[in-house]
Amino acid sequence: MKAAVVGHVEWVEFVEVDQVPAPGQIAHGLDSWDEPGGGGAVVAAQLAKLAGGCDFFTSLGDDDHGRRAVERLEGLGVTVHTQWAGTTRRALVHVDRNRERTITTVGAKLRPDGPLPLEGYDAVFFVAGEVEALRSAREAGFLAATPRELPTLLEGGVPIDLLVGSMTDPGEHYDGGLEAAVVCGTEGARGGVANGVRYEAVMPPGPLEDTYGAGDSFAAALCFALARGDSLVDALALAARAGAAVVTGKGPYTAQITR
Repeated sequence: MKAAVVGHVEWVEFVEVDQVPAPGQIAHGLDSWDEPGGGGAVVAAQLAKLAGGCDFFTSLGDDDHGRRAVERLEGLGVTVHTQWAGTTRRALVHVDRNRERTITTVGAKLRPDGPLPLEGYDAVFFVAGEVEALRSAREAGFLAATPRELPTLLEGGVPIDLLVGSMTDPGEHYDGGLEAAVVCGTEGARGGVANGVRYEAVMPPGPLEDTYGAGDSFAAALCFALARGDSLVDALALAARAGAAVVTGKGPYTAQITR
């Protein structure tokens, strides 16, 4: 399958803490690591592992974080096509004793602009970008998107084959307005709803380590399965397995499923 992602990257510093500090408190980190993250990067890495490769159209600052992000993502099998501009966005992720992540982003989200050479792709996942990038993405055989970029999706006015986002994140709230063939709302360990029908989550295949990237890996696997012609039931089963696998590894990439 020829797959691509249009989206953003954040250079993420992960810190394991006993608890996320309340106002005025100090949190003491137990461990830390850093690597590229953000929805675009995570979806691209998961698609690369399922589809045998993925082209990632993004925007990064021409700085150390941007160059390190490209190197790391290409090491994960992603082919990165970068528009160099601005300063690479950063993020701080607290991972607490319950292995839940709390995220603070620093700086503007860099959105790739179009037109982009996306004609002939079997599947494109639009995570973030400008309107012309979205319209280029519609040249693909299958287009997935997230409601995080709802204003852009509404302005672009193109039909979406899959709209998938979190039902627990106010930033991904969706109550209509798009021409979308499949609408999926996730609720983590509680499963979720796809086209009005509830589906169940699956148990992680190992101890819980870190929930960062689980939702984006779920979305990438759902896009992959539907684009290759799986039924919605079978696609949700693969996606649930992808989301459950990620939480057993540190960071978003160490435990993503492969084809």
